[in-house]
Amino acid sequence: MDFYFLQMYGLYDKEGILRFVDSDKDACIAYAELFELSSTNYCLMDLDKDIKHVKGTNFDQSLGGNSN
Repeated sequence: MDFYFLQMYGLYDKEGILRFVDSDKDACIAYAELFELSSTNYCLMDLDKDIKHVKGTNFDQSLGGNSN
């Protein structure tokens, strides 16, 4: 089975909250401009490259303890 993945970009604000995701980098920048986020108040990340770093990571929360 072949999978096709689009290049995806995520726009994060300075608190690290994901604000916008799109396959078009210019659309992410347009979003930042629309909400008047200056380049010092956001970070644009290539999500495809970041996903490869967590490949094989198990996100099953039932395997770990509660941190509270």
